[in-house]
Amino acid sequence: DVGLAACDPCPHGGYCAEAGAATRMVWQPCLAGSFNPASGSNSSAACELCPAGTASATRGAESSDTCAPCRPGTVTAEAGLSECERCAAGYYQNSNGAEACTRCKRGSFCPVGASLELPATCDPGTYANVTDDDGLPDCFDCPEGSSCPGGAAPLMQCAAGTIAPTERMEACDKCAGGTYQSVTGATGCRDCEPGHYCQEGAAAPLPCEAGTSSNATDLTAASECTDALPGHFATT
Repeated sequence: DVGLAACDPCPHGGYCAEAGAATRMVWQPCLAGSFNPASGSNSSAACELCPAGTASATRGAESSDTCAPCRPGTVTAEAGLSECERCAAGYYQNSNGAEACTRCKRGSFCPVGASLELPATCDPGTYANVTDDDGLPDCFDCPEGSSCPGGAAPLMQCAAGTIAPTERMEACDKCAGGTYQSVTGATGCRDCEPGHYCQEGAAAPLPCEAGTSSNATDLTAASECTDALPGHFATT
């Protein structure tokens, strides 16, 4: 203050940018994620950053004691952060004070914030939600048009030539002979087309061989196509 014989040093935990000026100074606390154990500082550069692997939500911290190590399942890859970040789905961290998460092994389950690898135990016909926050997978019914082998495996859309007409299917069914399906994620097969045949699991109709034809829509093999009548010809 004006009129004082001497200025008090700027307190710990912050800085006074204009220390020593003949006006009232405003103390600025160090930001969360940093601290300053010294007094008399006149720059924000005096605030030291909490190291990677730790975080502090405290403003105006006076010591590194406020920099708490990240708990398992969380990390800080950079210095000076106010809070630890949860490991992303598919990663985990089982140590305190870590700077990076570890990728989950194949066949294991690691939801967001995982502190260990979990063996997913979803029944066949169900799948695990990889974004659960509670550390344990919830299993959901496999939707129509998809297959779910269970365990830690994700749901998979049925490939062309296969279908899943109902929920909770462990594997997609092949289209029966005489039918086909050209799109993925289907719930039903389509009748084969005239002049074509469709084998089991067909993704597209196949044309009858040259000199043969058919008006049927349920042929399963080229041998079922009919020879052209005498005096006629068939391009397929």
